[in-house]
Amino acid sequence: MAIGYSIYDVFTRQKLAGNPLAVMFDADDLDDVTMQAIAREMNLSETVFVTKSSNPAYAASLRIFTPALELPFAGHPTVGAAIAIAERSHGEGDADMVAVLEEKVGPVRCAIRVRNGEASFAEFDLPRKSSQAQLPLDSGQLADALGLAEAQIGFENHVPSIWTAGVPFVMIPIQNLSAMEEVDFDAGLWLRNAPMVEGRLTSAYLYCRGGVNHAAKFHARMFSPDMGIPEDPATGAAVAAFSGAIHHFDGLTDGHHPLLIEQGVEMGRPSHIHLNMDVKENEVFRARIGGHAVRIATGTFEI
Repeated sequence: MAIGYSIYDVFTRQKLAGNPLAVMFDADDLDDVTMQAIAREMNLSETVFVTKSSNPAYAASLRIFTPALELPFAGHPTVGAAIAIAERSHGEGDADMVAVLEEKVGPVRCAIRVRNGEASFAEFDLPRKSSQAQLPLDSGQLADALGLAEAQIGFENHVPSIWTAGVPFVMIPIQNLSAMEEVDFDAGLWLRNAPMVEGRLTSAYLYCRGGVNHAAKFHARMFSPDMGIPEDPATGAAVAAFSGAIHHFDGLTDGHHPLLIEQGVEMGRPSHIHLNMDVKENEVFRARIGGHAVRIATGTFEI
């Protein structure tokens, strides 16, 4: 069996930056075991399999796998797959389209902009609002797993907390950019002590204010040994969860709040994730995540 695929660098305008994604097309005849084996073979943060949806209103159904497990939802596969599907269907021409992609978390509405000679852009509505899991966290244990002093955990009123918008993360505020550079993540220690939420082991999402890019409001790093990801260059699902933490700690006023979040800098793969939040009556009633993506390879996978 031969399956066509493309590899995209996501959350970047530049090739060989951002978070690489394998998009497997026409994957309807693949079973779960084969999909997981292909994801291990590709060995990227995620591999997404595009299949036909049983709902004619949806553009496609997506199955998202890390090298270790399947995810109900993830940001960079959603952005990358939306762009890959749009570019495949429209060829070299410009296009503006809206498509609904079916994921395990539910339908995800995406807006895609394709421009000839430019990096394409896609933005999706969060399929699930971020919510907090009220579980105790030990800052000392977190600091040990990160190779930091406990005093480097937290800033202003931000303290460690757990949030999920489909995939759970321990949100760990870090003192500043310098402390971010000092992180020496201990995967074994994290696996022994990380809390479980919704039947899934939480991943570590570190953040501080500012960024190397002057436009960035937050700088982030993400580690997920449970998913088989030593470190991730860009994590849309974490930003989806982070939207709840931002509003919780920063008390955003009613209105529209555009935020740029950078990630992957320490890996040499800078990524830029656009988070747009709309607050009404002190609640986040809508949030969207977007980013650019560029295709770097196309080929055939033979099994």
